[in-house]
Amino acid sequence: MSGDVLQRLNDVLLEIGPLAVAVSGGVDSLTLAETAHRLLGADRALMVHAASPAVPYEATQRVRDEAARAGWTLRVVEAGEFADPSYRANPVNRCFFCKTNLYGTIRQVTDRTMVSGANLDDLGEYRPGLDAAREYSVRHPYVEAGLHKATVRALARDLGLGSVAELPAAPCLSSRVETGIRIEPETLAFIHAVEGLVSRSLEAGIGPRRAVRCRVRAAGIVVELDPDSLAALDSVRQAALSAEIRAGAPANLPEASVRFAAYRTGSAFLTGTVR
Repeated sequence: MSGDVLQRLNDVLLEIGPLAVAVSGGVDSLTLAETAHRLLGADRALMVHAASPAVPYEATQRVRDEAARAGWTLRVVEAGEFADPSYRANPVNRCFFCKTNLYGTIRQVTDRTMVSGANLDDLGEYRPGLDAAREYSVRHPYVEAGLHKATVRALARDLGLGSVAELPAAPCLSSRVETGIRIEPETLAFIHAVEGLVSRSLEAGIGPRRAVRCRVRAAGIVVELDPDSLAALDSVRQAALSAEIRAGAPANLPEASVRFAAYRTGSAFLTGTVR
């Protein structure tokens, strides 16, 4: 990675000064946290992670492990979005309510400038959470420094973050629930269990090109996979997995069919057109 890129990012972080990094447990926020910690030190870089039914426990543990390894100043909080009826109703702008609760909670913990791991690639997608960030004056150092996702991964490798650099994209579990279907903790636990089940069945390692998504839709359960993973599951294995998935469905989900399909970003969202 070019030294000029890192210098631009460092310049942004130095200009911000004491800050609080919202750390989700993905490659973007973990890399930003490590960069800020090395540059500003434990006294001026605070990391805040929100534990939630919508956040896989592996992500929370990953944040704790990185904090212990690197000596971060870390606060783990409950953002409280599950007490917000607007979030639980799962409208198309659900992420706005999620991030509003997150940033509101961080503001109760610190008055420092909040920063996120959003990068330039995120600006081309529908991200209502960015509207919430604007209301709380959250800054996005990667965007200000002109970094795309690929550059963030390169930075993670340069920082020696190991497998973190290869983590696939992992939006919160609520992003798997079709717009308009109420967000329930039991549903999210089921989604997480299904994705783990399918991943183990594939016996494939993690990587940026890897995708396993369990979508809960009004029309049924759809397991979306990247092309290589989808091709690896023949009809016999799909049938066996479908039976196991249906058997583990929580009571709050009606009995529904299970099908496998190609992965599509954001395909659980309805924005006026059924997809």
